[in-house]
Amino acid sequence: MPTLIDLRDELDEMLHQIQTVGHIQTPIITCPKYGKTGHAAEPHVSVRAMILALARFEIAPKDQAKALEKAWAKYREQHQLDIEGKALSTARQ
Repeated sequence: MPTLIDLRDELDEMLHQIQTVGHIQTPIITCPKYGKTGHAAEPHVSVRAMILALARFEIAPKDQAKALEKAWAKYREQHQLDIEGKALSTARQ
């Protein structure tokens, strides 16, 4: 699992580099409650999304990806990690 988390970190960094180099901004959204308009939150890669992509892009068989997804959920709970594989106590605010 630590290797998956490291890969997620690399993919997340790559995503942000692409956005920076390409001058890609997040979409403008309007808050339905307050009516304020502004940029949406920055996207991030989650470990689960990365696992699901293995099956979607046929990098791994669907049953293998499903087993890995279950193993990740168990590992995440045991180690109290957020969706990005970071300790919950140090998660972003």
